[in-house]
Amino acid sequence: MQYTKFGRTELLVSRSGFGALPIQRLSVPEAGLLLLKAFDGGITFFDTARTYSDSEEKIGKALCDVRGKIIISTKTPATTPEIFWQHLEKSLTMLKTDYIDIYQFHNPDSVPSFDSPLYECMLKAREQGKIRFIGVTNHGIDNAWTAIRSGLYDTLQFPLSAISSDREVDLAKACGENGMGYIAMKALCGGLLTSAAPSMAFLRAMTHVVPIWGFQRAEEIDEVFALEKNPPDYSGVMKERIERERAELGRNFCRGCGYCMPCTKNIEINTCARMPLLLRRAVWQKFTTPEWRANMALIDECIDCGQCLPRCPYKLDCPTLLRAALKDYREFIAEKRIA
Repeated sequence: MQYTKFGRTELLVSRSGFGALPIQRLSVPEAGLLLLKAFDGGITFFDTARTYSDSEEKIGKALCDVRGKIIISTKTPATTPEIFWQHLEKSLTMLKTDYIDIYQFHNPDSVPSFDSPLYECMLKAREQGKIRFIGVTNHGIDNAWTAIRSGLYDTLQFPLSAISSDREVDLAKACGENGMGYIAMKALCGGLLTSAAPSMAFLRAMTHVVPIWGFQRAEEIDEVFALEKNPPDYSGVMKERIERERAELGRNFCRGCGYCMPCTKNIEINTCARMPLLLRRAVWQKFTTPEWRANMALIDECIDCGQCLPRCPYKLDCPTLLRAALKDYREFIAEKRIA
């Protein structure tokens, strides 16, 4: 495992981080084994959030004995100082620690400014020694630019992968120029990239960027460890591979962030809208079960209420994507002659 100084924080973090959202789907023993496997292999950066159900608690139980050897980042979606302090104290308790290395505002509608009550809470928490550095996460690129230009944040967490747009790459580079650490979420583009190699090769070219891989299985950690042992080179061949991926996916595709949810008709928008790509880039059999056919059929009940449209940080026309996905899905089912 290689390590890097994380922007102006000077924290020494592993070049690959552990994104702890998926472990909320595992049992406590399963999550513990996965977390310890990652730590034993050299991963020292663990990212979670107050809203990831029991993710913080699982990290606390598994890694409390090695707390001094790891870097923990977590997040709060607090909109008031009262909620901010409740979330911070709860996170400290669940993580079994008396300080958090990087405490982040979790996808705020607007980035807190210096004179906002919430940012004042961050400063006070830092003075008390309960947090070390201040970060912000977002899916909206305008908000991300606001965070960089403000000079108030030590880190930014934003989607970044090998197939990100030039505008998103410019954002990452601006973080480096401003001394900010960049936590790259969705390095596999919400599961649409079937290998970690392209993104690892691409992201390693920027030393201030650390991807947080969303681990849920031991094999996924093994894949990253193998790539860490022999880091893929961002060469001409790899660049060609990345360009093919970009061409295949295009620009108008769902990243699976889930901010469009919930749907008034219970449509799982963030998966259903990606279904044409998932059928061809993942194990299609898992998406053609009776349960998934029923999930996709709910698209017929879309009433065009429009609630999903302003929530999408990528400004996608979700209802149109969903209807196209359903048409493609039914054609795929017929082609495979699935009863």
